Amino acid sequence: MCGRFTRNYTWQQIHALYRLTAPAAIPNFQPRFNVCPTDPADVVVPNDGARELVEMRWGLVPFWWSKPLKELRLATFNARVETVTTKPFFREPFKTKRCLMPVSGYYEWQDTPGGKQPNYFTARDGSPVLTIAGLWDEWKNRETGERIKSCTMIICEPKGAPPPGGSSSGLVWESRGV
Repeated sequence: MCGRFTRNYTWQQIHALYRLTAPAAIPNFQPRFNVCPTDPADVVVPNDGARELVEMRWGLVPFWWSKPLKELRLATFNARVETVTTKPFFREPFKTKRCLMPVSGYYEWQDTPGGKQPNYFTARDGSPVLTIAGLWDEWKNRETGERIKSCTMIICEPKGAPPPGGSSSGLVWESRGV
């Protein structure tokens, strides 16, 4: 399960990688080395035949959620690839709201006798960006009318032997195929 990730890339790097449409103001990304669930995350989404970068809440809130946001106590920041088409939280976004989530690396924790030990994973080729498959949705707070866009990472079992401390990994796209 990916419970933390990092962002340490530039606008130029992701603009070139994803062939993004340029916004009115070019973002000045600040490095973030401990992005947690419910924090803002960068997400690449299609928009009228192009791609744009949007900031969303990391932890999916489905459009049909009828309770206040603070009552959402499920861990919706990861969606397992094996159940993404059947779990109610992810089924509809999987059909129509797929996205890409750029990250620089992510953490997996290993249980040790001294406590949990974080292990940090990055691209094998040294690239500053890993592309994780994701889903997104938009929820409307029925009390205030506020709209929140949110996302989740699709995770899978690691290929081959799991890395030390890693029981799952993000579904990573090859950069050439993005």
